Amino acid sequence: MLIGEVARHSGVSARMLRHYDALGLVRPTGRTVGGYREYSAEDVRRIFHVESLRSLGLSLKQIGRALDDPAFTPSALVSDLIQWTEDRLAKEAELLERLRAIDASAPTGWQDVLRIVELMQGLNSTSAARRQQAVLARPGGGSVPAELLAGAVLAESDPNVAGALRWALARSGGDGVATLAAGVHAEDVDIRRRAVLAIAELPEAPGTTAALADALGDPDPTVRRQAALALGRRGVTAAVPTLVGMVVEGSNDVDAAEVLGTLSQDPECADRVMTALVDELAAPTADSATRIRLAQALVELSGTTVREVLRQLAHDDDRAVALVASSFVGLLEERRRGCHKPGGRLVLSMDSPCLEEPMSAEHAHLPHGVEVIAILPDASDRIPAGAEARTVRVTLAPGDPGAPPHRHPGPLYGYVTEGEILFELEGEAPRVLKAGDALFEPGGDVIHYQGANNLADAQSQLVVTMFAPPGTPVLTVVSPEELAERRHLRVGG
Repeated sequence: MLIGEVARHSGVSARMLRHYDALGLVRPTGRTVGGYREYSAEDVRRIFHVESLRSLGLSLKQIGRALDDPAFTPSALVSDLIQWTEDRLAKEAELLERLRAIDASAPTGWQDVLRIVELMQGLNSTSAARRQQAVLARPGGGSVPAELLAGAVLAESDPNVAGALRWALARSGGDGVATLAAGVHAEDVDIRRRAVLAIAELPEAPGTTAALADALGDPDPTVRRQAALALGRRGVTAAVPTLVGMVVEGSNDVDAAEVLGTLSQDPECADRVMTALVDELAAPTADSATRIRLAQALVELSGTTVREVLRQLAHDDDRAVALVASSFVGLLEERRRGCHKPGGRLVLSMDSPCLEEPMSAEHAHLPHGVEVIAILPDASDRIPAGAEARTVRVTLAPGDPGAPPHRHPGPLYGYVTEGEILFELEGEAPRVLKAGDALFEPGGDVIHYQGANNLADAQSQLVVTMFAPPGTPVLTVVSPEELAERRHLRVGG
C-alpha cells in the first residue's frame, strides 16, 4: 500500500507518515521499483498503535519505547500522564474562570479586561497586603464581578483581607449569592464561616435568607450564631432558639439580646421570645451569671409581663440576680412613666443599684459614677447649616479593616462601645481607641484613613452622632489618585 493510500485509510497525513519514517517510528517494509514507500498490513497496524498512544498524551519518543522496548512498562508512565493531565485541566479551569469573570464584568474595551486581569493577579498574590490593596484600590473605580469577589471571600484566610473583600462584595451591586450559598454547604468549616459572614453583610437579595436558614442547622456553633444574628435582624423568627442559646452561653449575648428585642416587636413573636427566656431562667443548670444575662435580655423586650418577671426576680434567693433585677425594674418604670432622662447611666453595684441622673450643663455637682469623658469647645461652629443628626453604629468583625479611606459630609462625635478600634485621620498619627474612649472627626475635607477592628479574635463596635446636610452620603471613598496627591498630609505617609 503506497503512502497516499495509507494516509487516506488511516487519517494520518502523508507529511506525518514521512516524519514517522525519519524518526524510525514507523518505517515502511518495502519500496517500489520507483523508490516509493510501500506499507505492509503490519506497518499500517503499527501506525494505528502510534495514533492510539498519541491520544493518551505520550510523546513520539515515549511511543517508540512503548512499542519497541519490552522492559518499558506502562504503569509508571500512565501515572505520570494522569498527573500531567490533572495539572493541564487545572490550568484550563483557571483560564475558564478568568474568562467567565471577564465576561461577567461586561467589558466595554480592552482597558476593562486588563483591569479585571490585574485584580485577579492581585487576589492570587501570596502577600496579604497585596491582596488587600488589590481589593481597595480599584483603578478607575469600575465594576468588579461579584462572583469573582465571592470566590475570593471563601478562599481568604487573612481576616483583614477577608473584611475588605466582604466590604467590596456588599457594594459590588452584583450577585455573588450562588457562590456564597454553595460555600454554606462546604465540608471545610472555615469556608462555611466565611460564607455566612459575607451573606450577612449583603443587602437582602433573593437566596440570602434561604442560605442563612440552612446555616442555622450547621454543626459548627460559630456558623449557627452568625446566621441567627443575621436572620434575626431580617425578622426571621426561626432564629429565636439559637439567639436565646447565645444569651445563655454568653456568646455575643448583647447582640443576641438586641436582636431578640427587635423580633419581639412583632406580637406573634413576643410571646415566643418571652417564654424561651423565662424557661431558661427557671432551668436548674442556669448559674448566677447566666440568669443575669437573661434578665438583661428581658429588658430589651416590652410589656407588662417583662416587668412582672423582673419583679419576681427582684426577690430571688441569689442576691446578685435580685439586685440586677431590681435595677432593671426601676429602669422600666422610668421608661413607662416617660421620665427617663437621656444621658442617664444605669450603674449596677452590690450595695445600691440605681439609675443616675444625666450630667448637668455646667458639669458640676455630678452624681456618683457620672463623669465627663470629653469636651469639644465651639462645637456648633463646626456643624453645617441646616444639618440633620444621624446616629450611626459601626460593628466590625474580628480583623475587619473597615471602610477604605473616605470622607464624611460633616463632623461626628462618638465613642467605642466594644473592643478596640485602630483610628487614623489625615494629619494625625494612628491610635488605638478602646471601649469607653471618645472620638471626634471634623469631616469635610479631612480624610479618614483607618477605622479598623484592632482585635483579631473579637468584634469591635463604635457609635457616633454625625451632623450632615440632608441627602448626603454617610461616607465618600477617596480615589487612589487623590490619596497619592495628599500623601504628604498623612502622618508617616
